[in-house]
Amino acid sequence: MTRPVVVGIDGSDSSLLAVDWALDEAARHGLPLRLVHASLWARYEGGLPSVGHGRPSEQVLAQHIVASAAERAERRNADVKVTADIIPEDAADVLVREGNDAFALVTGSRGRGELEGMLLGSVSLAVAGRAPCPVVVVRGDRAGLAGTHERILLGLGEAAAGTEAVRFAFREAEVRGCVLDVVRAWRRAAHDRNGERIRAGGPADLYEEQASALVDAQLKAATVEYPHVRTRRAALEGPAGKILVERSAAADLVIIGARRRTGHFGFQLGCVSHAVLHHAQCPLVVVPQPQ
Repeated sequence: MTRPVVVGIDGSDSSLLAVDWALDEAARHGLPLRLVHASLWARYEGGLPSVGHGRPSEQVLAQHIVASAAERAERRNADVKVTADIIPEDAADVLVREGNDAFALVTGSRGRGELEGMLLGSVSLAVAGRAPCPVVVVRGDRAGLAGTHERILLGLGEAAAGTEAVRFAFREAEVRGCVLDVVRAWRRAAHDRNGERIRAGGPADLYEEQASALVDAQLKAATVEYPHVRTRRAALEGPAGKILVERSAAADLVIIGARRRTGHFGFQLGCVSHAVLHHAQCPLVVVPQPQ
């Protein structure tokens, strides 16, 4: 079965940008696009007096949101098959469930009715922390949204969280025909094995060599599978979140991995993932790694 690109829509400007991005992504991979509008209001208003043509007001709004998004997608690329659904349930729960049969889930950075000053909407954060498939949060400037940098940024963490993220990044770079920048951040140890504090400066070369070796090891299989993808590798000293956020300004997409622990409920994101989700300057993808 062909898995669609699923995008959550709520009528906000942010979700309309997500529709555009998701449609382009579906076209790149030859996949269908599924528009999903989920809201508990439809359930709540089911027992309230009707307005207009005998339908609850929220139902009218939901239908308008979906129809407008479908029309927008049709105008942008009529070759992509588009389907849509309105589901009267919590938006985050619905999208996480949709992720079981999706190539990727796409959301805007903020939803309708959320405060303008919020760095990331609650639904986007919840979906990124729980979904079983890659989650794309669409944000950033015009160049990043349009993909004109021709550069993807992959942040490598521990090997246990990165296999699927590496595969996703290489596949994305190949279909876009762009460069894949791979970054591994490293930090100097504060103490040696005996507990003694390491003097300032320390053996920096050793840490950098270890980080570079980890990058080479994690990319080995993917470079064989995708021999035409051009990679640029860097092992950089500093906080991983800060490095990725700064470098995202010149990227079309930032990709990070996240472990999914079996039997663990709730958010499953580390501090680096949170930093990138809240501050990235281009669209970003959180790729889950099953335990």
